[in-house]
Amino acid sequence: MARFIDPRVDWAFKRIFGSEDTKECLITFLNGLFEDELVIKDVTFAKTEKLGLRPDDRGVVFDVYCITNEGKHVIVEMQKKEQEYFADRALYYTARAIVQQGIRGIWDYHLAPVYTVCFMDFVSQSPILKEFRTDLVLTDLQTRQRVSDRMRIVYLQLPLFDKHTEAECMDIFDCWIYIVKNMNMFEQMPFSEKYPVFRKLAEIGDLRKLSREELELYDEDIKNMRDIYATRKFDEKKGMEKGMEKEKLATARRLLSMGLSDEQVSTATELPLEEIQKMKE
Repeated sequence: MARFIDPRVDWAFKRIFGSEDTKECLITFLNGLFEDELVIKDVTFAKTEKLGLRPDDRGVVFDVYCITNEGKHVIVEMQKKEQEYFADRALYYTARAIVQQGIRGIWDYHLAPVYTVCFMDFVSQSPILKEFRTDLVLTDLQTRQRVSDRMRIVYLQLPLFDKHTEAECMDIFDCWIYIVKNMNMFEQMPFSEKYPVFRKLAEIGDLRKLSREELELYDEDIKNMRDIYATRKFDEKKGMEKGMEKEKLATARRLLSMGLSDEQVSTATELPLEEIQKMKE
């Protein structure tokens, strides 16, 4: 039996990072992620639903949306399954948070920076996302100099995090990623002696302390995550089978062109004799 909730499911993720009484978790994570860039002392949680500028515009719903004590906007998302345009989705969410800052009437276009952090519980097929961490900013193509600090998108591909033991984790950011990946497997919360925030995490993430209603919500999300995993594995299996079938057909055509009999090709490729004969027709 697991002792702690799994941060990768929606309800648990929002309980840890999106709640007023647990904001210490979000603050320490963000300070570790943006070490030497930001020193966040406090955050104020904003509405996670952003409506369009017009009634017919498409709205967006964030997992976690907050504003730091310095006025910076931060979006944090957990994505469990790849989408075809996932990288664009993060850009769209960031852009919506920027556009929503517009003021009717006289306005000088002064914008607060928007930081979007995307946890990804999968390995993306996007050519721009090759490492565990990818940071996107606006830069000049020629000079490679950053031209604006108003938009920052960070992608974190959890399966590519390559530290598999507590001893390998060198700072609080490493510790957070290690815990997010493995928390539901722990019997004791690691790093609690070094970082007090993880004592808080152990308290709020203890399955035995959840109410009946909270446990039902969590169990429903666990079921959804397992369904996503099962669907992903099935798609991967079907894809492999389809690829093997194509390879068999290509091999059969080559063997037929070399003059082998239908029976020999069928034996070599394990394709039905009837299928070999249809290929010749």
